[in-house]
Amino acid sequence: MGLIGMLALLAMFGAAPLEARDYLKQERAQSRGFSPGVVTDGGKIVWVSGQTGLVDEDGKSMAGNFEGQARVIFRAIDAVVKRAGGSIKDVVTITVYLTDPRLIDPLMPLRREFWPEGNFPASTTITVHSLPAVGMMLEISAVAVIGDK
Repeated sequence: MGLIGMLALLAMFGAAPLEARDYLKQERAQSRGFSPGVVTDGGKIVWVSGQTGLVDEDGKSMAGNFEGQARVIFRAIDAVVKRAGGSIKDVVTITVYLTDPRLIDPLMPLRREFWPEGNFPASTTITVHSLPAVGMMLEISAVAVIGDK
């Protein structure tokens, strides 16, 4: 039986296709808004360049506004992945660049805001001396996997 036939059978019996992502969870990691690992199998991979949030979608400056910059960045990541047919929920890993290590704690509730179901991406956080523009407090790159096994 071919792939189309298998999908038709799954649809007939109400079974959803298997996800291309398996989020490995751990209590401490969940409380910090990340997964210790994400296993992928198949799907389309989207490599998202580092996103910044110095200016929001309406052109308003977010300079010095950490939460504002983070929300702009997460919305930008979502928009890039949506252009490829997915959403931020398909993100499997992020790399966060912070100008101050004390900013990691305020980032945790924002991660839960964008991944409320707890399927957090794997994450690496790096503290840097500075970012390309004055007032920029963080930059985040991402990788998403869209599709089914």
